[in-house]
Amino acid sequence: MKLYYAQTFNPRKACAVAKYLELPIDFVRVDLAHGEHRQPPYLALNPNGKVPLLVDGALRLWEADAIMVHLATRAGSELWPSDPALQVEALRWLSWNQAHFSRHGGTLYFEHLIKPLLGLGEADAAAVAEAEKFFRSFAAVLDTHLAGHEWLLGGRLGVADFAVSTPLGWAKEARLPLDGFEHVARWHRQLQALPAWREPFPDVAATGAVA
Repeated sequence: MKLYYAQTFNPRKACAVAKYLELPIDFVRVDLAHGEHRQPPYLALNPNGKVPLLVDGALRLWEADAIMVHLATRAGSELWPSDPALQVEALRWLSWNQAHFSRHGGTLYFEHLIKPLLGLGEADAAAVAEAEKFFRSFAAVLDTHLAGHEWLLGGRLGVADFAVSTPLGWAKEARLPLDGFEHVARWHRQLQALPAWREPFPDVAATGAVA
């Protein structure tokens, strides 16, 4: 298997799950700064021109959430639960995260990290204010849920935890408004205790890695 990645937002969760499962995977870094993801050899594998991408035999699988589920299933891991009811619950959190939590966390990540890195100017104050408002709203939903759950699906770590926690990998750098969410903070500490979550990329620590 080959996992194509960059040290950016969405590849983080796929890399973390791959490292956590200790699967025999070759990590292939895609140089976004030099447009490697827009070149014909890469587009032949992933016509979206995005990362991550998993190549597993004849399978060419894009989208980080799908990659996580595939890796967990291939490993026979309960990171992707075998219980159909829990699978539905995991899908709920994956969908919620894409539509809400990581959506607005990703905006703050872009405004505060990516724009300075690429020389795109100052953060857009209106975009930041809107993202902060929505991020706090959905962080409150997450905090309420975690008040009664050790992990998102109860007592067991799962792919949903790796997915929803993605913005927290850059909490300080993205200036995420997390003050007052004590249960999210506790969950974050649990995640930080996992080497695969804390340092998901194969060559550098995740903290501050944006290129």
